[in-house]
Amino acid sequence: MSMSIDGLPPLRDVIERHGLQAKKALGQNFLLDLNLTGKIARSAGDLTNATVIEVGPGPGGLTRALLSNGARRVVAIERDERCLAALAEVSAHYPGRLEVISGDALKTDFAALASEAAADVVGQVGHGPVRIVANLPYNVGTELLVRWLTVADWPPFYASMTLMFQREVAQRIVAAPDSDAYGRLGVLAGWRTQARMAFDVPPQAFTPPPKVTSSVVHLEPRTTPLPADVKKLGRVTEAAFGQRRKMLRQSVKSLGGEALLERAGIDPTRRAETLSVEEFVRLTNAV
Repeated sequence: MSMSIDGLPPLRDVIERHGLQAKKALGQNFLLDLNLTGKIARSAGDLTNATVIEVGPGPGGLTRALLSNGARRVVAIERDERCLAALAEVSAHYPGRLEVISGDALKTDFAALASEAAADVVGQVGHGPVRIVANLPYNVGTELLVRWLTVADWPPFYASMTLMFQREVAQRIVAAPDSDAYGRLGVLAGWRTQARMAFDVPPQAFTPPPKVTSSVVHLEPRTTPLPADVKKLGRVTEAAFGQRRKMLRQSVKSLGGEALLERAGIDPTRRAETLSVEEFVRLTNAV
């Protein structure tokens, strides 16, 4: 019998006992390496007073790491009902600290969830930060990140996000202008957060191993990002990078073309990937 860090059975046994083969349709790759789940939990910062929101816990490897690293409370959203029994065992092992919500993350109101989680702490004055920590299912990861970066209220409901993506997506999140990976994700992340790569995770750490390397990205919200209308910025970046090889006067034609660029003081012959976040904000405010 292989040992585990928290007195719960090893994940391989849990997966076998509950018949949890990862489903491709759900973008699942289960992370079984306890050293790595612990490393992700530690990358999220101090968890002792935190409420952690986790998406796609699967059999609960990262969930267990978050709890054993002291997270006061974990709220985990899991779409795959097959995993609920395994998560219930983790919940029983950490009484009152794990809440599992059976549902689809794309249909979840995270801000409401965060304020509920904070209100639930009975008898505590004030509540700790909300941190999002997740090995995101591949098929919804980018979509969720964009939603979290573009929430209406800022500063947002979370104090930080520590998320795992395929490496090429992670590179797009932390990309700087003038690099191949720089695009809409890099602008949105760079505008509202400070994002950095934490570490890479090799395919063999997962079951089943994906074809690519994964990376953990840590994002902390900027308290005062440059003022811009979030929906407009989304439209501007979409237009600009929708035809990234073309000059801006062509790619942002639908938004006002040369006249718009002139108002923003940006040379119409430049291409989208050469613009800094600040220039994108100027362009947005000129729309």
